[in-house]
Amino acid sequence: MKPGITGKTRLYLIAAVILVIGLGGAVPIYLAADNNPDRVLGYEVIGGKAYPIMPEDSKVYMHDLELYGGKANVLAAEFLSWFGGLWRGKSLAFTVAFLTIIVSFGFFIVANHLPSGTEPGATDENDSR
Repeated sequence: MKPGITGKTRLYLIAAVILVIGLGGAVPIYLAADNNPDRVLGYEVIGGKAYPIMPEDSKVYMHDLELYGGKANVLAAEFLSWFGGLWRGKSLAFTVAFLTIIVSFGFFIVANHLPSGTEPGATDENDSR
């Protein structure tokens, strides 16, 4: 085996680079993000703070959803609203940070389970296939 960076070290470096770039990218997203939704019907002031009123917060909207599609339609609409919210505003920064940590952790786990001094994808020189 030639001297240099082993596969294990390379995977640790990839995990660290992914972590630094991903978390470094999540910070400006968080700082630049605005949490004002596009579909606001109005605002409700409680305790001196304004909260947006969304269409899905109204009883009429929820009643119509259930009338046309049943309880499954209501659950699907709530899930789609939650999932869509992950990709907007400050939630996007948390989503990017979470996915970065998961991917980086995956590389770390793979590197941790490699035997020391092995190249990923390398074959044994004595292997006679």
